[in-house]
Amino acid sequence: MLKRHFTLAALLAVSAAFAAPAFAQDKPLKLGVTAGPHAQIAEAVKQAAAKEGLSIQVIEFSDFIQPNAALVAGDLDANAYQHHPYLDQQVKDRGYKLVAAANTVVLPIALYSKKVKSLADLPAGAQIGLPNDPTNGGRALLLLQEHGLIKLRASAGIKATPLDVVDNPKKLRLRELDAAQLVHALNDLDAAVINTSYAIAAKLNPSKDAIARESANSPYTNLIAVRQADKDKPWVARLVKAYHSDEVRQFIDKEFQGSIVPAF
Repeated sequence: MLKRHFTLAALLAVSAAFAAPAFAQDKPLKLGVTAGPHAQIAEAVKQAAAKEGLSIQVIEFSDFIQPNAALVAGDLDANAYQHHPYLDQQVKDRGYKLVAAANTVVLPIALYSKKVKSLADLPAGAQIGLPNDPTNGGRALLLLQEHGLIKLRASAGIKATPLDVVDNPKKLRLRELDAAQLVHALNDLDAAVINTSYAIAAKLNPSKDAIARESANSPYTNLIAVRQADKDKPWVARLVKAYHSDEVRQFIDKEFQGSIVPAF
């Protein structure tokens, strides 16, 4: 009789185990993003994750600095807003113990203008706005070089600054501004190199409104960042799985029409 009760209890335990959620958590995973496309994609990720038993709280930031600081401080569990060179620079400059858990999307950076319709129309001495953070500033200069507007010293690479410009045929005046402010400064500039996340938020379509755009071979793939100590935890794999789902890919393709490209 005892044996029968034990067997029934064991069967009930096994049944309960199979009925349990795929992932148990005490509180929602906090995912930091910047406002705009990254936040929109994160909401799609949140829905995909919920189907796997992972609850996500999306937290928006208005600049590039705070999401990493918040992740290091433990106020976030992960963030998804930056590309590899930016994270590498933050780790080097600030000593952050952060790592990439997976790739997410590519947001090709582009040059926009409200005053001219093409690169050829840029006047001599034109004022060109650039992001003032090291990695995006270098990326912007490489874009200008790619389209023949300037030439950089060969050793500059992705860390180029305006001091690395060795040829400037049109005598362009390069003005470094906070990345988030470049959209607002467009009326005062002849053109500006603007990150796609800020451009889309300002109703600029990179594929239609840009007068020059980064090639599809960009090394600036965005990523999910986590603390080094967390990289092998089960919830990280769950988050990556949700982000890399067909549901999220389809959302990106439909919502952004090629302006943002999945990198998974």
